[in-house]
Amino acid sequence: MKLPTSALLAHALFGFDAVLADITTTINAASNYGTWEGWGTSLAWWAAAFGDRDDIADAAFSLGTVSLNGATLPGLGLNIVRYNAGATSSNSVNGESIVKSPKIIASRLIDGFWVDWRDETPTSSNWTWGVDAKQRSMMQKAKTRGANLFELFSNSPMWWMLNNHNPSGSDDGSSDNLQTWNHRQFAVYLANIAQYAKNNWGITFHTVEPFNEPSANWWNGKTGTQEGCHFGAATQQDVLPYMRSELNSRGLNSVLISASDENTYDVATSTWKALNTTAKAAVGQINVHGYQYGNGDRTALYNQAVSSGKKLWNSEYGESDATGSQLISNVILDFRWLHPTAWIYWQIIDGGGWGLLTGDNNALSISGPTQKYFVLAQLTRHIRPGMRILDSGADYAIAAYDATAKKLVIVAVNWGSAQYLNFDLSRFSMPGTSGATIQRWSTQIGSGDQYATFKDTALSGSKFWSYFQTNQVQTFEVTGVVV
Repeated sequence: MKLPTSALLAHALFGFDAVLADITTTINAASNYGTWEGWGTSLAWWAAAFGDRDDIADAAFSLGTVSLNGATLPGLGLNIVRYNAGATSSNSVNGESIVKSPKIIASRLIDGFWVDWRDETPTSSNWTWGVDAKQRSMMQKAKTRGANLFELFSNSPMWWMLNNHNPSGSDDGSSDNLQTWNHRQFAVYLANIAQYAKNNWGITFHTVEPFNEPSANWWNGKTGTQEGCHFGAATQQDVLPYMRSELNSRGLNSVLISASDENTYDVATSTWKALNTTAKAAVGQINVHGYQYGNGDRTALYNQAVSSGKKLWNSEYGESDATGSQLISNVILDFRWLHPTAWIYWQIIDGGGWGLLTGDNNALSISGPTQKYFVLAQLTRHIRPGMRILDSGADYAIAAYDATAKKLVIVAVNWGSAQYLNFDLSRFSMPGTSGATIQRWSTQIGSGDQYATFKDTALSGSKFWSYFQTNQVQTFEVTGVVV
């Protein structure tokens, strides 16, 4: 890395201790925002298209070096998988059949398992367990590569449970579409999938989420492009106890219910406050989506989770910025104010900048990685499950500590002019060994470095620094650190 002339002169005359950073942050060793559970992705819709691809599974779920379409990639090492229980089938029951939105995108319809309401027994012929093979295949590939947390989630109940038989939503988008007499049956559907997965797929779901952005008004059967369903708070609080009861009756007492996967932090807070005590007691984990980006009151939702004694996940995030700028900005905001213990990116493969890998789920085509892929690698390959999340002291950095390995990880980004960023570890009882090399990794937002690694940084007493270009993300691993 080329240093400015002034920095080189200072080094020659005085040594590195004379080089002053432009910005300094002190890592708070006494802080603790929870034990990190991991990073993940939702399998719908990309895995329903590419679920037979080992190279994509390697890129998403391993920590190895991966060759994909001629590119050499660092595996992301994702350990959380969200599996989508579909709402679609092509059969008719008593002359009734699915109604599809005229705007539906074919790859966003996921085959469901319960195709005939006349028998809820999962061993009956009314259940078709052979569908959705590719999504299930990718889930198995993820497990083989180290994924250890699995969530079952629903975008919509089965079509025949719905008032208009349309899994894209109600006719106006803002009214509940689940038939009142199917509230329990919806819970039966998800509980049977969870039980079948455990007994036949070797997959134990850690959580089950019955809703997806339930307060939204865009789940419209006339204009929708995917599966979706509006649930008012009253309907949610009726379904949630059924969900708990059906899981328990199948011996799945340890499986948590997560809710409500609202689109924004502010709506999630409002929905949680609107649920009654019985419904809240059924929920073990609050899920929220990150589509409020740089806005919204993250702290308010975190406070609700803490006061309710619930875990908190950012269970879905995505945007069209292929550079990685929005991703790193919003991840840092989440770590700083939301304090989730898991963070999930929506689509591994998609077009228009949304995917970590550029591809088309309908055409079954895939090209290469976006720069966002490498920005995410700066996080996922280093902040690993089991680490303790610390207060970095800054809005441009994240810190995590591995007590077993005595390793401190810092991920930082420089939004301003090129400058030194200085990191003060003086609050640790042992900040590492002075003079020891600190390995760092670099990705330039937009273009440039793609997870490049360097060994040109060293600890000086209880501090170290690194020169950052504008829009550069760097990750540091400091060894020999004791809280």
